[in-house]
Amino acid sequence: MAIAITLEPWHWLILLFILLGAEALGAGGFLLGSAAAAAVVALWLWLLPDTSWPIQLVMFGTGSLLFSLAYWKLFRKVNNKSDSPELNNRALQLIGRTIVLEHDLPAGQSKLAIGDTLWKVESDRSVAKGSKVSVTGNQGMMLLIRELV
Repeated sequence: MAIAITLEPWHWLILLFILLGAEALGAGGFLLGSAAAAAVVALWLWLLPDTSWPIQLVMFGTGSLLFSLAYWKLFRKVNNKSDSPELNNRALQLIGRTIVLEHDLPAGQSKLAIGDTLWKVESDRSVAKGSKVSVTGNQGMMLLIRELV
């Protein structure tokens, strides 16, 4: 019966690998703190094998909380940095592009075909067919354009 209430270092290592596996399935960093806490408890228990299971559970819970907070405060920003921030922002990719108009464009908001997509665009004045316009910015998915002179 004593084995039912005894936690060994290998129990914590198994939990560590289960948490890392679940993290690999897409937890977004949430389980990394708990996995690190399981590793710390396994190491602690390997060094001091007489630690009781309630103390182990308190160490795991406290470690999970502290490691998770440390991840969210310190390391999450590193993971969100990108050398191509415009990769999934099609409107941002179009800034600076020059387009020759195939139809008249009224002042204000209208629609304009760029490539195979019909974009909502905004211009401060009307532009005649055949004129060149440049995409100068965006507001969400609406492109801001101006006529090139």
